[in-house]
Amino acid sequence: MPPLADPPAPCLQRDDVIACRRALSKGSKSFSAASWFLPPAVRDPAAVFYAFCRVADDLVDDSGDPHGAVRSLRERLDKIFANAPIDDPVDRSLAVVVQRYALPRNVFDALVDGFVWDATDKAYDGIEDTVGYAARVASTVGVIMTLLMDVRDEHTLARACDLGVAMQLTNIARDVGEDARRGRVYLPKRWLDEAGVAAADLGPSPVFSPALGTVTRRLLDHAADLYERAEPGIPRLPRRCRAAIYAARLIYADIGRVIASRRYDSVSARAMTSLPRKLWLMARALLRPLPPAPVTSAPLEQTAFLLTQISSATAPAPPRRHTAPP
Repeated sequence: MPPLADPPAPCLQRDDVIACRRALSKGSKSFSAASWFLPPAVRDPAAVFYAFCRVADDLVDDSGDPHGAVRSLRERLDKIFANAPIDDPVDRSLAVVVQRYALPRNVFDALVDGFVWDATDKAYDGIEDTVGYAARVASTVGVIMTLLMDVRDEHTLARACDLGVAMQLTNIARDVGEDARRGRVYLPKRWLDEAGVAAADLGPSPVFSPALGTVTRRLLDHAADLYERAEPGIPRLPRRCRAAIYAARLIYADIGRVIASRRYDSVSARAMTSLPRKLWLMARALLRPLPPAPVTSAPLEQTAFLLTQISSATAPAPPRRHTAPP
Protein backbone atom coordinates (compact mmCIF):
# COMPACT_ATOMS: atom_id res chain seq x y z
CA MET A 1 0.00 0.00 0.00
CA PRO A 2 1.26 3.51 -0.73
CA PRO A 3 2.03 5.58 2.38
CA LEU A 4 -0.78 7.71 3.69
CA ALA A 5 -0.60 11.33 2.61
CA ASP A 6 -0.07 13.98 5.25
CA PRO A 7 -3.27 15.79 6.23
CA PRO A 8 -3.70 19.16 4.53
CA ALA A 9 -2.21 22.09 6.41
CA PRO A 10 -4.85 24.18 8.19
CA CYS A 11 -5.85 27.38 6.45
CA LEU A 12 -7.20 30.63 7.80
CA GLN A 13 -10.65 31.54 6.56
CA ARG A 14 -10.80 34.87 4.77
CA ASP A 15 -13.95 36.07 6.58
CA ASP A 16 -12.37 35.26 9.95
CA VAL A 17 -9.19 37.16 9.09
CA ILE A 18 -11.28 40.17 8.01
CA ALA A 19 -13.06 39.99 11.38
CA CYS A 20 -9.68 39.90 13.16
CA ARG A 21 -8.52 42.98 11.27
CA ARG A 22 -11.78 44.71 12.18
CA ALA A 23 -11.09 43.97 15.86
CA LEU A 24 -7.77 45.78 15.45
CA SER A 25 -9.07 48.82 13.60
CA LYS A 26 -9.75 50.97 16.68
CA GLY A 27 -7.14 50.04 19.25
CA SER A 28 -4.16 48.91 17.17
CA LYS A 29 -3.71 51.45 14.38
CA SER A 30 0.07 51.23 14.64
CA PHE A 31 0.00 47.49 13.92
CA SER A 32 -2.49 47.97 11.08
CA ALA A 33 -0.06 50.38 9.41
CA ALA A 34 3.15 48.49 10.17
CA SER A 35 1.74 45.13 9.11
CA TRP A 36 1.77 46.14 5.44
CA PHE A 37 5.58 46.06 5.54
CA LEU A 38 5.43 42.36 6.40
CA PRO A 39 5.18 39.70 3.68
CA PRO A 40 1.62 38.38 3.20
CA ALA A 41 2.63 34.97 4.59
CA VAL A 42 3.32 36.62 7.97
CA ARG A 43 0.76 39.42 7.82
CA ASP A 44 -2.44 37.38 8.29
CA PRO A 45 -1.19 35.16 11.15
CA ALA A 46 0.18 38.28 12.85
CA ALA A 47 -3.19 40.03 12.51
CA VAL A 48 -4.86 37.02 14.14
CA PHE A 49 -2.43 37.06 17.06
CA TYR A 50 -2.78 40.83 17.57
CA ALA A 51 -6.56 40.50 17.43
CA PHE A 52 -6.42 37.95 20.23
CA CYS A 53 -4.24 40.33 22.27
CA ARG A 54 -6.78 43.13 21.71
CA VAL A 55 -9.75 40.95 22.67
CA ALA A 56 -7.98 39.55 25.74
CA ASP A 57 -6.84 42.97 26.96
CA ASP A 58 -10.34 44.43 26.57
CA LEU A 59 -11.92 41.43 28.28
CA VAL A 60 -9.77 41.83 31.39
CA ASP A 61 -9.78 45.64 31.42
CA ASP A 62 -13.54 46.02 31.00
CA SER A 63 -14.51 43.34 33.49
CA GLY A 64 -15.58 44.17 37.01
CA ASP A 65 -14.07 40.81 37.97
CA PRO A 66 -10.62 40.58 36.36
CA HIS A 67 -9.85 37.22 37.94
CA GLY A 68 -13.10 35.81 36.55
CA ALA A 69 -12.27 37.28 33.15
CA VAL A 70 -8.85 35.63 33.28
CA ARG A 71 -10.38 32.26 34.13
CA SER A 72 -12.66 32.64 31.12
CA LEU A 73 -9.70 33.63 28.95
CA ARG A 74 -7.64 30.64 30.04
CA GLU A 75 -10.60 28.34 29.29
CA ARG A 76 -10.74 29.81 25.79
CA LEU A 77 -7.02 29.13 25.40
CA ASP A 78 -7.56 25.54 26.58
CA LYS A 79 -10.04 25.09 23.74
CA ILE A 80 -7.79 26.86 21.22
CA PHE A 81 -4.82 24.64 22.06
CA ALA A 82 -7.07 21.55 21.92
CA ASN A 83 -8.05 22.67 18.39
CA ALA A 84 -11.67 22.93 19.55
CA PRO A 85 -12.18 26.71 19.73
CA ILE A 86 -15.43 28.43 20.59
CA ASP A 87 -17.49 29.76 17.68
CA ASP A 88 -15.65 33.06 17.36
CA PRO A 89 -13.54 34.25 14.40
CA VAL A 90 -10.57 35.24 16.58
CA ASP A 91 -10.55 31.93 18.46
CA ARG A 92 -11.06 29.88 15.30
CA SER A 93 -8.23 31.69 13.54
CA LEU A 94 -5.86 31.49 16.49
CA ALA A 95 -6.44 27.72 16.74
CA VAL A 96 -5.26 27.43 13.12
CA VAL A 97 -2.21 29.61 13.76
CA VAL A 98 -1.28 27.75 16.96
CA GLN A 99 -1.43 24.41 15.15
CA ARG A 100 0.31 25.67 12.01
CA TYR A 101 3.30 27.19 13.84
CA ALA A 102 3.47 24.94 16.93
CA LEU A 103 3.13 27.98 19.20
CA PRO A 104 3.95 27.33 22.88
CA ARG A 105 1.19 27.66 25.47
CA ASN A 106 3.43 29.11 28.20
CA VAL A 107 3.98 32.29 26.15
CA PHE A 108 0.23 32.89 25.98
CA ASP A 109 -0.12 32.23 29.71
CA ALA A 110 2.62 34.79 30.39
CA LEU A 111 0.79 37.33 28.21
CA VAL A 112 -2.40 36.77 30.21
CA ASP A 113 -0.40 37.20 33.43
CA GLY A 114 0.60 40.64 32.17
CA PHE A 115 -3.07 41.56 31.71
CA VAL A 116 -3.69 40.43 35.29
CA TRP A 117 -0.85 42.59 36.57
CA ASP A 118 -2.46 45.56 34.84
CA ALA A 119 -5.94 44.85 36.17
CA THR A 120 -4.76 44.38 39.75
CA ASP A 121 -2.45 47.44 39.86
CA LYS A 122 0.64 45.43 40.73
CA ALA A 123 3.46 47.44 42.33
CA TYR A 124 6.92 47.54 40.74
CA ASP A 125 9.64 47.92 43.34
CA GLY A 126 12.77 47.70 41.19
CA ILE A 127 13.71 47.83 37.52
CA GLU A 128 13.78 44.03 37.48
CA ASP A 129 10.05 44.08 38.33
CA THR A 130 9.26 46.56 35.57
CA VAL A 131 11.27 44.45 33.12
CA GLY A 132 9.33 41.39 34.33
CA TYR A 133 6.11 43.16 33.42
CA ALA A 134 7.52 44.15 30.02
CA ALA A 135 8.53 40.53 29.42
CA ARG A 136 4.91 39.46 29.83
CA VAL A 137 3.15 42.13 27.79
CA ALA A 138 5.80 42.78 25.11
CA SER A 139 8.49 40.09 24.91
CA THR A 140 5.69 37.56 24.50
CA VAL A 141 4.66 39.44 21.36
CA GLY A 142 8.25 39.42 20.11
CA VAL A 143 8.49 35.67 20.62
CA ILE A 144 5.25 34.92 18.79
CA MET A 145 6.06 37.26 15.91
CA THR A 146 9.47 35.62 15.49
CA LEU A 147 7.88 32.16 15.43
CA LEU A 148 5.39 33.37 12.81
CA MET A 149 8.45 34.21 10.69
CA ASP A 150 9.51 30.54 11.06
CA VAL A 151 12.56 31.42 13.17
CA ARG A 152 12.97 29.26 16.27
CA ASP A 153 16.59 29.49 17.40
CA GLU A 154 17.09 30.70 20.95
CA HIS A 155 19.57 33.48 20.15
CA THR A 156 17.20 35.25 17.76
CA LEU A 157 14.24 34.75 20.10
CA ALA A 158 16.25 36.20 22.99
CA ARG A 159 16.95 39.31 20.92
CA ALA A 160 13.23 39.58 20.09
CA CYS A 161 12.59 39.52 23.85
CA ASP A 162 15.12 42.32 24.34
CA LEU A 163 13.38 44.41 21.69
CA GLY A 164 9.99 43.81 23.29
CA VAL A 165 11.25 44.97 26.69
CA ALA A 166 12.93 48.03 25.15
CA MET A 167 9.71 49.04 23.38
CA GLN A 168 7.61 48.56 26.51
CA LEU A 169 10.01 50.63 28.62
CA THR A 170 9.70 53.34 25.97
CA ASN A 171 5.91 53.10 26.25
CA ILE A 172 6.13 53.48 30.02
CA ALA A 173 8.41 56.50 29.71
CA ARG A 174 6.03 58.09 27.19
CA ASP A 175 2.88 57.43 29.27
CA VAL A 176 3.99 58.47 32.77
CA GLY A 177 1.27 61.11 33.09
CA GLU A 178 -1.43 59.13 31.32
CA ASP A 179 -0.77 56.04 33.46
CA ALA A 180 -0.76 58.08 36.67
CA ARG A 181 -4.17 59.53 35.83
CA ARG A 182 -5.44 55.95 35.50
CA GLY A 183 -3.97 55.00 38.87
CA ARG A 184 -1.05 53.05 37.45
CA VAL A 185 2.67 53.51 38.10
CA TYR A 186 5.15 51.33 36.23
CA LEU A 187 8.27 53.33 37.11
CA PRO A 188 10.40 51.45 39.67
CA LYS A 189 9.53 52.60 43.20
CA ARG A 190 13.16 52.44 44.31
CA TRP A 191 14.17 54.82 41.52
CA LEU A 192 11.38 57.21 42.49
CA ASP A 193 12.46 57.10 46.14
CA GLU A 194 16.10 57.70 45.20
CA ALA A 195 15.08 60.74 43.14
CA GLY A 196 12.89 62.08 45.96
CA VAL A 197 9.71 61.99 43.88
CA ALA A 198 6.65 62.51 46.07
CA ALA A 199 3.71 60.15 45.78
CA ALA A 200 1.47 63.13 44.95
CA ASP A 201 3.51 63.76 41.80
CA LEU A 202 2.08 60.51 40.40
CA GLY A 203 -1.42 60.77 41.84
CA PRO A 204 -4.70 61.33 39.96
CA SER A 205 -3.48 64.81 38.97
CA PRO A 206 0.21 64.20 38.26
CA VAL A 207 2.69 67.06 38.24
CA PHE A 208 5.99 67.01 36.39
CA SER A 209 9.15 67.78 38.31
CA PRO A 210 12.82 67.68 37.34
CA ALA A 211 13.24 64.81 39.81
CA LEU A 212 10.59 62.80 37.96
CA GLY A 213 12.38 63.65 34.73
CA THR A 214 15.56 61.98 36.02
CA VAL A 215 13.63 58.74 36.57
CA THR A 216 12.16 58.89 33.07
CA ARG A 217 15.62 59.52 31.63
CA ARG A 218 17.00 56.58 33.57
CA LEU A 219 14.29 54.31 32.15
CA LEU A 220 15.00 55.48 28.60
CA ASP A 221 18.74 54.85 29.12
CA HIS A 222 17.85 51.28 30.14
CA ALA A 223 15.70 50.94 27.02
CA ALA A 224 18.53 52.28 24.82
CA ASP A 225 20.86 49.54 26.06
CA LEU A 226 18.24 46.93 25.20
CA TYR A 227 17.68 48.35 21.70
CA GLU A 228 21.42 47.85 21.11
CA ARG A 229 21.26 44.29 22.49
CA ALA A 230 18.33 43.51 20.20
CA GLU A 231 19.86 44.72 16.93
CA PRO A 232 22.00 41.64 16.11
CA GLY A 233 18.82 39.57 16.01
CA ILE A 234 17.24 41.53 13.15
CA PRO A 235 19.63 40.32 10.37
CA ARG A 236 18.83 36.75 11.48
CA LEU A 237 15.19 37.18 10.48
CA PRO A 238 13.93 36.34 6.97
CA ARG A 239 15.06 39.00 4.54
CA ARG A 240 11.52 40.22 3.74
CA CYS A 241 10.74 40.72 7.45
CA ARG A 242 13.83 42.66 8.50
CA ALA A 243 12.85 46.15 7.32
CA ALA A 244 9.51 46.06 9.18
CA ILE A 245 11.13 45.05 12.47
CA TYR A 246 14.06 47.46 12.06
CA ALA A 247 11.64 50.30 11.27
CA ALA A 248 9.64 49.50 14.40
CA ARG A 249 12.86 49.53 16.44
CA LEU A 250 13.90 52.92 15.02
CA ILE A 251 10.45 54.53 15.42
CA TYR A 252 10.00 53.38 19.01
CA ALA A 253 13.50 54.47 20.01
CA ASP A 254 12.79 57.85 18.43
CA ILE A 255 9.98 58.41 20.94
CA GLY A 256 12.75 58.58 23.54
CA ARG A 257 14.44 61.34 21.53
CA VAL A 258 11.21 63.36 21.58
CA ILE A 259 10.83 62.89 25.34
CA ALA A 260 14.44 63.98 25.87
CA SER A 261 13.81 67.12 23.79
CA ARG A 262 11.09 68.01 26.31
CA ARG A 263 13.46 67.60 29.25
CA TYR A 264 11.90 64.22 29.97
CA ASP A 265 8.49 65.68 30.72
CA SER A 266 5.95 63.04 29.69
CA VAL A 267 3.32 64.31 32.11
CA SER A 268 2.32 67.59 30.47
CA ALA A 269 1.99 66.07 26.99
CA ARG A 270 2.35 62.72 25.23
CA ALA A 271 5.42 62.41 23.05
CA MET A 272 4.80 61.47 19.43
CA THR A 273 7.05 61.00 16.42
CA SER A 274 5.88 63.10 13.48
CA LEU A 275 4.72 61.46 10.26
CA PRO A 276 7.61 62.89 8.20
CA ARG A 277 10.06 61.59 10.79
CA LYS A 278 8.41 58.13 10.73
CA LEU A 279 8.63 58.06 6.95
CA TRP A 280 12.31 59.01 7.10
CA LEU A 281 13.00 56.24 9.63
CA MET A 282 11.12 53.70 7.52
CA ALA A 283 13.17 54.72 4.49
CA ARG A 284 16.33 54.34 6.54
CA ALA A 285 15.26 50.82 7.56
CA LEU A 286 14.67 49.92 3.91
CA LEU A 287 17.76 51.55 2.42
CA ARG A 288 20.33 51.04 5.20
CA PRO A 289 19.73 47.53 6.58
CA LEU A 290 21.69 46.32 9.56
CA PRO A 291 24.79 44.27 8.73
CA PRO A 292 25.09 40.77 10.24
CA ALA A 293 26.60 40.77 13.72
CA PRO A 294 27.45 38.01 16.20
CA VAL A 295 24.82 37.24 18.82
CA THR A 296 26.54 36.64 22.13
CA SER A 297 24.26 37.85 24.93
CA ALA A 298 22.27 35.29 26.91
CA PRO A 299 18.54 35.91 27.39
CA LEU A 300 17.57 38.39 30.07
CA GLU A 301 16.83 36.72 33.39
CA GLN A 302 13.24 38.01 33.20
CA THR A 303 12.60 36.64 29.69
CA ALA A 304 14.42 33.30 29.74
CA PHE A 305 11.30 31.45 30.92
CA LEU A 306 9.53 32.33 27.66
CA LEU A 307 11.95 30.19 25.67
CA THR A 308 11.70 26.96 27.67
CA GLN A 309 8.95 25.31 25.60
CA ILE A 310 10.26 26.24 22.15
CA SER A 311 12.00 23.52 20.21
CA SER A 312 14.83 24.61 17.95
CA ALA A 313 13.40 22.25 15.37
CA THR A 314 11.68 23.95 12.48
CA ALA A 315 7.89 23.96 12.53
CA PRO A 316 6.12 22.47 9.50
CA ALA A 317 6.48 24.68 6.44
CA PRO A 318 3.44 26.93 6.06
CA PRO A 319 1.28 26.52 2.98
CA ARG A 320 1.71 28.96 0.12
CA ARG A 321 -1.70 30.46 0.92
CA HIS A 322 -2.42 31.16 4.57
CA THR A 323 -5.95 32.27 3.88
CA ALA A 324 -8.52 30.16 2.11
CA PRO A 325 -9.80 31.70 -1.09
CA PRO A 326 -13.30 33.20 -0.98
